[in-house]
Order: sequence, then structure tokens, then C-alpha cells
Amino acid sequence: MSSPSSTKSISYWIDSTPQTDYSEFAENISVDVAIVGAGIVGLTAAAQLKKAGKTVAVIESKKVATGVSGHTTAKITSLHHLIYQDLLADLGQEKAKLYAESNQAALEYIANRVETEQIDCDFSRQNAYTFAESVKEREKIEAEVEAAQSLGLPASFVKTTSLPFPISGAIQFENQAQFHARKYLLHLAKTIPENGSYLFENTRVEDVKEEKTACRVKTRRGKITAKDVIVATNIPILDQGLFFAKAYPKRSYLIGAPIDPEKAPQGMFIGTGDHYRSIRTTPYNGRLLLLVGGEGHKTGTVTETEKRFLPLEEYAYARFGVNSIDYRWSSQDMVSFDKLPYIGKLTPLHNHIYVATGLSLWGMTKGTLSGMLLSDLILEQENPWLNLYDSTRATPFVSKTSIKENAEVAIHWIGDRLKGRQDSVSELKPGEGKVVDLEGDQVAVHRDEKNKLHAVSAVCSHLGCVVNWNQAEKSWDCPCHGARFDCTGTVLRGPATQDLSNLQVSEDQEGHVVSV
Repeated sequence: MSSPSSTKSISYWIDSTPQTDYSEFAENISVDVAIVGAGIVGLTAAAQLKKAGKTVAVIESKKVATGVSGHTTAKITSLHHLIYQDLLADLGQEKAKLYAESNQAALEYIANRVETEQIDCDFSRQNAYTFAESVKEREKIEAEVEAAQSLGLPASFVKTTSLPFPISGAIQFENQAQFHARKYLLHLAKTIPENGSYLFENTRVEDVKEEKTACRVKTRRGKITAKDVIVATNIPILDQGLFFAKAYPKRSYLIGAPIDPEKAPQGMFIGTGDHYRSIRTTPYNGRLLLLVGGEGHKTGTVTETEKRFLPLEEYAYARFGVNSIDYRWSSQDMVSFDKLPYIGKLTPLHNHIYVATGLSLWGMTKGTLSGMLLSDLILEQENPWLNLYDSTRATPFVSKTSIKENAEVAIHWIGDRLKGRQDSVSELKPGEGKVVDLEGDQVAVHRDEKNKLHAVSAVCSHLGCVVNWNQAEKSWDCPCHGARFDCTGTVLRGPATQDLSNLQVSEDQEGHVVSV
């Protein structure tokens, strides 16, 4: 078994691809469409729009495809766990069929692009499975097979798979796919610059305004003028559409373990139940890398996040007989309350600002679909799926899930301020952090590897919730709407656009935090 020190805490997709070096935004420019975010939504839309003759500017706060799209399981499938029986019950046959058709179309869009442009991204056709190990869970599988078949999907019920353990039953979708997500997206990125179009990295967008004649995109380095703007930042950095209240942020975890191809399962898998596992393989140094995911939770609600990897590693050792764990990383996505992504206008009052969010952990098809639909909207092309995903549709604020999640936001917003936090950091080890009370204020304190304390305001710069420490990622995470900051308070992901305020503190002889 591998030691923790030999395991890389980085996404395999990012570690196995070169760093990009697109320039930072440095001057005011004007384009037809500005796109905030260089993940699968933004790059798909940008490539489509440029192909149609539009000039585009893609603005990325960090590096291309190093956000959610760089931390995915990279499954390309319309098999989304056990969704179709719920869609039929909640939306009816017609809308459920539109969902099925649109996700299948997104799969084929990627497949066609890979083939036509000869993209080297480890693309391969695979069957996809949702499997049950217990007889009780099998009943859900059988219901899902019936639902999927009624919608024309390539579904069947099977009792055996290539997994090295027995199952009670599984739903199989034939001819789905998987790929190396970042290799694919780096190819799309290369098609953007030149001929009046741009791709900028390390450029954070702070605001977008729709004016009478154009939209203004404000960055920390200047402004971009565009007729239309797509905000493709997973959760919109603009609050007008209240998308932070229509979905909730969920973190999930992945480990990568080398496995002998003869022992590896064939296909892509996801289990059922509260502690389900996601399973697939990918080419790796002449062998295969087994990816096992799971252990998800709402962002900011778990402090000891490093422990989330342990059950995944134990599962890989016990079920697949691997000898080492080479990678561990985590990801985050927005889960929509009604199971459908929000794709379209920011609000009914905005005619030129568009968003895509709520991809609910199936971002490769839904993200591609989002890029397709948003480009069609801007090009004023008809699309049969637009109404289903309309971002301004009536939102189920009164559903059980939404009530629970929004109630938890209120509890955190009020309750975290009333917690009797200690002001001592004497037990804080190098590489750890905690929120303490300093003269009535909540302060986020981190001790670096040189034993020096760093402090920032613990109040999230988005809407004022109190952040929590994420030990695995060494970050400050907001439990309300999913904003994340590094250990020094710099924004890692939205909806926040402003860093946490820096504070000057020191530690007295008794281990208490005091202002400097």
C-alpha cells in the first residue's frame, strides 16, 4: 500500500496535461460575445460561436480547465444515476424525453467533434451502468430500466457485469463514452484566439453590467465590451438570478489507483444507496488508472475532509486488489433542486447576459449541452430543448430539498455567528486552520508550515456567511453558497468575487490570538 506522502493531491487530468500560458487581460477590447469561465460550458459555447462567425473573448480567473471541468470523473453519458423514473413522475413523458434526447445529443456532439477534428483525448465508447448490490436497491434499478426504455434510451437490465464482485442487478446504457476531459478542452481552447477573438487566463471578472447599447465586463485589469455575455462559472458570480438559492453546492472525492488491465472492469459504473461509488478506468503509463469516487457532502459542512478519501481507498484495495493510491482529489458542483440545469438568461429582464448552472454532477453532457444551447440563443437559432432548461422557469422553492437546503443556509448565517468559539490556537498544527473569536469578530486563522499564523476575516465576501476550514484542500469553504478561498483568503471559486479581508494577528504566550 502507498503512503500518503507518495500520493499526489491533484487531479490526474490536470497533472497529466501541460500548463497553459495564455496572456492576462491587459487592455480594453470589444467583441461580439464575452464568456466568463474556460470550462466545458464556456469553451463549448466559444467554439460554436466562433465557428458561426462571432468574435469571442473567454476570460478565465485561473488556468484553462482547472476548475470543475478539470476535476470531473469525465464520463460522457445520458445515464445519470437513477433520474428517469423521477423525471417521468415530476415532469411527464414529453419533458423527460427531451431531457433524454438532449443529453444523448450532447454525447454525440463530443463524439463527432473528437472524430472530425482528430482530438487526442483518450476517447472511447463504453457501456455505462448503475448497479445495485442489495435486492432492495434492485427494485429501483428495475424501475429505472422501465423508465429509460419508455423514453427510447439504449437501456437494458443485466444481472452480471465485469465488476469483480457480485451485484443484484444493474441498468446498462450501451454505447456511451469516456475521455480525458482536459485534453479535449485544451484542444477547444486552441481554436479560440486570433481573428479578433481572445482567451485570457489569470483574469478575474468582478462584475457584468447590461447597458442599453452593450454589456460591460469588469475585470481587475480593465473592461471588455460585448453585445452578449455568457457567465459560465459553475455558479454564476452575479446574484440577480438567485441561482445560489435554486441549487446547493456539493463536494465529492476521487482517488486514482494503478490497476492491471486484466483485472480492470470494462465500462463506467455508479452504485446506489447513500454510500454509492463511481468507478471507471483511464489509460495510465501503459497500464490503467482505476478511478473511484464518492463520499459527497454539502460544501463547507465537513472540516476533516481528508478522512473522506479513506473509505474510497479501502474500497479500491478490498474490491479491486490495487497496490497503491497515486492520486486523490475533490470536486464541487451545483445540484439543482428540480434535477434540471438552469440554462438561459440571467433574469427575464436581461436580454444579453446568459448563465448555465445546476449541472448536478453530470457536467460533461450537461455542460456540453449548455454550451450548445447558449450559442443557439445568441445566434437566435431555434432549439427544441431550450424551454425545458429555461433558467428563468418557476423554481421549486417549496420542495423538500430546497426547504432543507435554504433552511441550513439561514442556520449557518445566524448560528455560526453565535457559536462560542475559542480564541486559542495553541493546538493548531502547521498546515491546519480554524475559525476563532477575536474581540467579538469571527477570524479565520491558518498556521503555515513555518509555524507562522495568517489571519483573514471569516465572513464570506459573497453574502456574509462564516467560512469553515477544509483540511484536505487547505482552503476556507463557505457552507451557504459554496464560495471557496485559499488559506490566505484569495478567491478560489465563486460566487464570491472579492478576497477575504487580511488581518494582522499574533499569538500570545498562552496561545490566544491577539490583534497586532
